[in-house]
Amino acid sequence: MAVYTLAFVAYAVDVARRSAAAAVPEEARELVSAGAPGAPARPAASAPAASGSAARPGRGARIGFALIVIAWALHLGGAVLRGLAAGRVPWANMYEFALTGVAVIVGVFVLSRLWRDLNFLGVFISGLATVFLGLATVNFYVTPTPLPPALQSYWLVIHVFVATLATGFFALGSGLSILQLIKERRDSGFLRALPSTVQLEDLAYRVGVIGFIFWTFTLIAGAIWAEHAWGRYWGWDTKEVWTFVIWVVYAGYIHARATRGWRGSRSAWLQLVGFAAIIFNYSVVNLFFKGLHAYSGL
Repeated sequence: MAVYTLAFVAYAVDVARRSAAAAVPEEARELVSAGAPGAPARPAASAPAASGSAARPGRGARIGFALIVIAWALHLGGAVLRGLAAGRVPWANMYEFALTGVAVIVGVFVLSRLWRDLNFLGVFISGLATVFLGLATVNFYVTPTPLPPALQSYWLVIHVFVATLATGFFALGSGLSILQLIKERRDSGFLRALPSTVQLEDLAYRVGVIGFIFWTFTLIAGAIWAEHAWGRYWGWDTKEVWTFVIWVVYAGYIHARATRGWRGSRSAWLQLVGFAAIIFNYSVVNLFFKGLHAYSGL
């Protein structure tokens, strides 16, 4: 958490620097336009250089990425040691799911550089990791315990791990959607150096589709596991229902964007509704609703 916090600070400093650099051309244009009466407005000579400076990731972003990689390595080490202490995979309760889930979210962000540089999401990812790990450690920490009979299955490895993969991609998509909404309302400062709102929306859609594929498998695997554990594929347990609700929300998001022309802010808000449903499923459903998935609580 300490290293994630340092990464957050480094990314925040980089955002502030790029905001200041991007503001220079705007001020220069205002000064040039305010010249002698009747004189034609001249473009500011420093504009291209300043804009290019704002667009290039600076030292803060490079330091932030290096720190987040170090934090992720420490994080993975903690998850592995938790698994060794418990003698099983480390995702059998809320604390362990948060520990593993946040590691997957950060891992998706780190490995995304192999596909596309999403360093502009560094503030969001490092901040999310710090807050989620802090909340889980303070509120949900439990000592390693043996698995209840229902969890003593290889489906625990498959079902829960795929769910964490889906959550990682959904978190990345939600960060892109938040930036898209902010950029639609105020395209100034460092936001001018980011991809366009259309590009942000397309990226969010792509990672959302990947997450939806994993979540579909999660739903199917959960039904198969339920039949092995309880003798039925579906029982309207609260956790099962909310897993299906999340699937419906993201299916609606993909369908609406692909066939109904839901673009722009409506598309972004629908993706955020889906991620809010995931947070609700993890927190409120686990803590306040009783059912066969009670072991996912404390």
